Amino acid sequence: MTKFDKSKLPSRHVTEGPARAPHRSYYYAMGMTEEEIPQPLVGVATCWNEAAPCNISLNRQAQAAKLGVKAASGTPREFTTITVTDGIAMGHEGMRSSLASREAIADTVELTMRGHCYDALVGLAGCDKSLPGMMMAMIRLNVPSVFVYGGSILPGRAPEGAKVPEAYADRDLTVQDMFEAVGHQQNGTMSEAELEILERVACPSAGACGGQFTANTMACVSEAIGLGLLNSSGAPAPFESRDEYSKASGIAVMNLIEKNIRARDICTREAFENAARIVACTGGSTNAGLHLPAMAHEAGIDFYLEDVCDIFRDTPYFVDLKPGGQYVAKDLYEAGGVPVVLNELRRAGLLHEDCMTATGYSIGEELDKHTLKADGRVVYPVETPITKTGGVVGLKGNLAPEGAIVKVAGMAAQHQRFVGPARIFECEQDAFEAVQNRTYSEGDVFVIRNEGPAGGPGMREMLATTAALSGQGMGLKVALITDGRFSGATRGFCVGHVGPEAAHGGPIALLKQGDIITLDAVEGTLEVDISDEDMAARRAEWKGPRETIYASGALWKYADQVGEIYKGAVTHPGGKAEKHEYWDL
Repeated sequence: MTKFDKSKLPSRHVTEGPARAPHRSYYYAMGMTEEEIPQPLVGVATCWNEAAPCNISLNRQAQAAKLGVKAASGTPREFTTITVTDGIAMGHEGMRSSLASREAIADTVELTMRGHCYDALVGLAGCDKSLPGMMMAMIRLNVPSVFVYGGSILPGRAPEGAKVPEAYADRDLTVQDMFEAVGHQQNGTMSEAELEILERVACPSAGACGGQFTANTMACVSEAIGLGLLNSSGAPAPFESRDEYSKASGIAVMNLIEKNIRARDICTREAFENAARIVACTGGSTNAGLHLPAMAHEAGIDFYLEDVCDIFRDTPYFVDLKPGGQYVAKDLYEAGGVPVVLNELRRAGLLHEDCMTATGYSIGEELDKHTLKADGRVVYPVETPITKTGGVVGLKGNLAPEGAIVKVAGMAAQHQRFVGPARIFECEQDAFEAVQNRTYSEGDVFVIRNEGPAGGPGMREMLATTAALSGQGMGLKVALITDGRFSGATRGFCVGHVGPEAAHGGPIALLKQGDIITLDAVEGTLEVDISDEDMAARRAEWKGPRETIYASGALWKYADQVGEIYKGAVTHPGGKAEKHEYWDL
């Protein structure tokens, strides 16, 4: 049994010495023993709830993590935090709560850890914002930390012989297909009965959305950045091997305590570059362009949207995952998982091998243990990628001086430039209504504004609108720009994170119906055909941000505090402003 010196651990404040007898009496009340109280106290934080399949298995996996902590002479203390699940929140006012929940998760995990003086953190998360939120808390607290992904959902499939459109028969289904099926039903190419058949089979198990949407993208990030054990993110949620990874993570965090390896020893600038690489080469979610800067902010590292996009630009795209490609997370896991992808990046000289990981060894040392090669089906060899540049691209120009982002994975080169007249919508509902009623024209550039972090408030995702367009067969016949966000499941020429946002007086606020907009993902530009003089005149006439109905409560607070999109839409000064570290108090 390892004996830990608690003289420098935070939990000494609640377990050591005669003055802490009242505190220890609480621990005895919960069934803790004389042996357990003096051991390191490890927070085991989950985002478990009954909101969606993404989170429903986290409680089970937390019990396995606690067994690992106990096996390595630690005392686990389980607690939960919130989740807002995007698939349920999508397409209505509830989506405003999504991005704000990322900050709430980080804040509540921090407050729980501080209040109870826990020494280390094993964090389990399953849905989009809960992954970066949990990792942000780890980096903010700078304690020994291991991240565990809850796992992806199994792919769905229509029953053999079921009456469904041919495009949906005899293939894997994800929730993305359901959002696009809504467009088919509205378009008259799918009956309501067929829609009902699909909705019953598209999501057949616990787990997060199966494509390389935001949850799986950030799960890959957890491994590439070093907070998650290698290959831990791949197994689907129902697999029993998930419990083994959780147990191993509990053991690993005790090793980190012993070696005094903390989250910021792992999450260095180079580690963030490794993380951006895996987003690019897997055609990951554009939301990573928001979450990586926010995570870096917790460590006091300037790693902004443009830095992320620079890495995207020179990283080949070679993993064929939905929505741009053919396969789902389970397929990647069966092809060898994230280690195979990282080894391909390493062979191309695109990986910082010396970065520390949650095992206490470098990522290069860990990858040496993984010998599987690219299968040429799910993971292409890096020498023969799907495309030579990343599946996600940054754009800049007079319409987006602080940048914007678009996913081009699976999009043919001829579709990566679009010129058309602006069709202005002041919010997402107006745009969705236009799609439903087909009151738009081929060649239009949808402009959905007032949906940024402050102006929304909440920076909503637009999957309902973009999926309906794809379902109508118009995904490549119109383009869309917004100061809001897109789901990782969005496809088509859809540009998000346009900054500055409309509420902060960005050029997107000054656009008028019919302005000619040019989107060019090859050149990385987003321009509107307005002279500087005309833009200045419009700015002088601008009457200020649109008033929202959120005049109090959590969303008012979020809108009041949130910063620029390109810095990650964060709500506090971050690591650079710190005057103490939690561990040292």
